[in-house]
Amino acid sequence: MRPFFKTWLTICLLMPLAAHATNREQRLPNVNGFTPKSHASAPSSKSSKNKTTTLSSKSHSKLVPPMASKESSNVLSRAVNVLGTPYRWGGSSPSKGFDCSGLVKYAFNDATFDLPRTSNAMASGHGEKVERKDLKPGDLIFFNIKSRRVNHVAIYLGNDRFIHAPRRGKAVSIDTLNKPYWQKHYVVAKRVLPKDQQQMRVVQR
Repeated sequence: MRPFFKTWLTICLLMPLAAHATNREQRLPNVNGFTPKSHASAPSSKSSKNKTTTLSSKSHSKLVPPMASKESSNVLSRAVNVLGTPYRWGGSSPSKGFDCSGLVKYAFNDATFDLPRTSNAMASGHGEKVERKDLKPGDLIFFNIKSRRVNHVAIYLGNDRFIHAPRRGKAVSIDTLNKPYWQKHYVVAKRVLPKDQQQMRVVQR
């Protein structure tokens, strides 16, 4: 009687473990990596939320691709080459002088980039918004000086520096975002892409 009792007790103890192992095996994929739908467990709302957040952050980063290094280099080169050119309202050439948006138009070259003429128009709907911490050389940075609306634009050079045509009586020069004045009047930054890349993005959408 005692051996039978031991056998019965052993079976009772092992049955829950066997059942647990069976359920665990049913939840795991088979050798071919396929898990039957009847045994697939629904993802938790937390994991789904995390996946959605990850995907959205990845998709957001893809929405603002960096400008190609060659194009960025060309933009910065054209801007730096006209350092010292006098400011002139409405100017957009080295011979006639530059205002802030005229310098941007000249540096970005209308043949390669399609930009509006005024700083406010550039900031309103052109390009993709970029966080200040994500700025890259060639990005446009916008300011509101003595106004609630954007009325000044500059080209970011890197290391918190930018090039711009400041105002009457000044010339095209390099300044820094670290100055309290520019920090106070900073509004937004935008990244623009060449015409061919913009067209490709429209087709992909």
